[in-house]
Amino acid sequence: MRPVIPYVTAALLFGLGVYGVLRRRNAVLVLMAVELMLNAVNLILVTADTTVRAQLPHGGQVFALFVIVLAAAEIGVGLAIVLQLYRLRATVAVDEVPLAERPPLGRAAEPATAGATAGATAGAGAGAGAGGELGSTGGPDTRPGSADRPEGER
Repeated sequence: MRPVIPYVTAALLFGLGVYGVLRRRNAVLVLMAVELMLNAVNLILVTADTTVRAQLPHGGQVFALFVIVLAAAEIGVGLAIVLQLYRLRATVAVDEVPLAERPPLGRAAEPATAGATAGATAGAGAGAGAGGELGSTGGPDTRPGSADRPEGER
């Protein structure tokens, strides 16, 4: 058998996938382009398995099965990231994703916990302070390793 047609088809699919990854702005379309590239690799693995006699029987088909499993996992994680991005930014444009987001000036890098906020507003007279602990004064947590203490005091 002459494997020219499957190899050319796989090369076209891989080239189309690379074009889609480099050119598209929509994250879902980028994931689809990655799937095209993975399917091209699967086509090459299966074609090479049938044309080249290797020591392992059906080695290319086994590798293609592993690629399919990895592609399914990649789509699951990728779509979860895209959905979270859409919830936060209301867009799935890859160009608008901030890669290194800094907190605004005047705000702490670590957010306050809900228990510390509730305890500070309730006051010390209620008997429950920061984090809902009895006997707390409602002030910052002074235990070793506390997030409220400055870096030098840890």
